[in-house]
Amino acid sequence: MPAKQGTTFQHIMRDLKSRKFAPVYMLMGDESYYIDQISDYIAEHALRPEERDFNQTICFGSDSTAVQIADMARRYPMMAEYQVIIVKEAQNIRSLEPLEKYLKNPVKSTILVWCHKNGKIDARKKAVGLAQVVGVVFESKKLRDYQLPDFIQTYLKLKNVSIDPKACQMIADHIGSDLGRLTSELDKVLISLPADRLRVTPEVVEREVGVSKDFNAFELRNAIVQKDCFKANQIVKYFDSNPKAGSLYSFLPLLFSYFQNLMIVHYAPRRNTDQDIAGALDLRNSWGARDYITGLKNYSARKTMSIISKLREIDGKSKGLDNPNTGAGDLMKELIFFILH
Repeated sequence: MPAKQGTTFQHIMRDLKSRKFAPVYMLMGDESYYIDQISDYIAEHALRPEERDFNQTICFGSDSTAVQIADMARRYPMMAEYQVIIVKEAQNIRSLEPLEKYLKNPVKSTILVWCHKNGKIDARKKAVGLAQVVGVVFESKKLRDYQLPDFIQTYLKLKNVSIDPKACQMIADHIGSDLGRLTSELDKVLISLPADRLRVTPEVVEREVGVSKDFNAFELRNAIVQKDCFKANQIVKYFDSNPKAGSLYSFLPLLFSYFQNLMIVHYAPRRNTDQDIAGALDLRNSWGARDYITGLKNYSARKTMSIISKLREIDGKSKGLDNPNTGAGDLMKELIFFILH
């Protein structure tokens, strides 16, 4: 199967489901979710259950060497089309030279899955280039915060479930970019849905995930967009009393993303309609543009730039930069006061 570095997860899964297997899958990166999805699918579907005893081997980098793995990979399957070798925790294997020798002439009836987590394989290693020529090289990257709503919507859509935009953002803000934990929470929500109502609402999220539908980072962002001082201060006070419900660290990225986009909109050639703004920001849905139309009315370009600078300052202080003793709660109040006044 032709393969290129940078192949997407969706492309790999599409080929696997079509039973187009490569001799080697070199999977690496900081996001373990995609690496596990690919390796688990191969483990469950490449061979029939009765073929696995003699033709499927799962080993760990802490207990194996590249020499041992290369020797196993050179064997032929027993009464099956393929043999599957899955190497977990491959980042613990130091010398890759035996693997490099194998990749120069891999056995086509072997499916070797190399799972290197918590970072990339050094690009200077020949193994990466060789694997790219004969198989699949995939880097599994952490999703950015703005990508999480799309991930949530896609994950639920595959299970024929829809989700309200507010509920989607509530989950994204509360769980963050740990996709393993995120999908676990989504599965918990799915189990709770009645068969005749397959839609996730803020009320469902509040009940199943434990996020208040009235006091969360999404509602704080809305209050700031609307310049609703009373509601914004209510939410900040709630966060200060309930750190697990929300904190400075949970909404700083959300606010920075909003005001950064608002600055783009301020200088966009066309910004009169939802479609104009959605186009300027490359938004998938025009409903998200409405917040920026409101923001244009409530925050001038100069004020927006000042807010972005303040967000950077507060972010630095929250990490101890030029800040010997001010707590996160006080920094949160200082930031909200600055934005709204």
